[in-house]
Amino acid sequence: MSADNREAKSESQGKLSLGHHPLLVIISAPSGGGKTTLQEELLKARPEITRAVTCTTREPREGEQDGGDYYFLDAGSFLKRLQAGNFLEHATVYGHSYGILKSEVLGKLRSGKDVLLSVDVQGAATIRQRAEEDSELKRALVTVFLTPDSIGTLEKRLRKRGKDSPAAIQKRLSVARQEIAQWKNFDYLIISSSIPEDLRHMISIYEAEKMRPARTVPPEF
Repeated sequence: MSADNREAKSESQGKLSLGHHPLLVIISAPSGGGKTTLQEELLKARPEITRAVTCTTREPREGEQDGGDYYFLDAGSFLKRLQAGNFLEHATVYGHSYGILKSEVLGKLRSGKDVLLSVDVQGAATIRQRAEEDSELKRALVTVFLTPDSIGTLEKRLRKRGKDSPAAIQKRLSVARQEIAQWKNFDYLIISSSIPEDLRHMISIYEAEKMRPARTVPPEF
């Protein structure tokens, strides 16, 4: 489905499913903290959760599908949506623009689907702010911060990836210190240990949030 069709579809009201109001789950972490891995593991473990598709101005990589991996937009189309206030949050990374359409998220929530987003700390802050202005988003929103137990552990992970120079790693660690200081702004904090343990904690959070009275559709007696 194209970004334009997603925007049009979100205008219609959807339905509740599974006896609860759907969730918008945000996972955030410092660079190298494991948020992408945790997102992938949660999607495999809980197929009822769907990932929100991001818009980007970069070119598709081999095997990537428009509407599945990303919505691929030219710079002009992206700017038009940005100026219209269509994005829930957006960022520029290595010269390319990325953004999550509000209509993409609301369209899936209104169809009764739980939505998962993996964003950086700044993106999470923007979404929290937007949720304060939108009761539908506020009711759905759950934020989780994932972090290693120390900067030393994070440094080891970044070095093990082998993607960055020593100077780049130090720059990432400097930013990470600032990001980790924001953990108090999230609903939950997971101190990362292993992938299975991080996933266990994440599933516990997900299942507990689904049972909150404010999100549960009570049975009729």
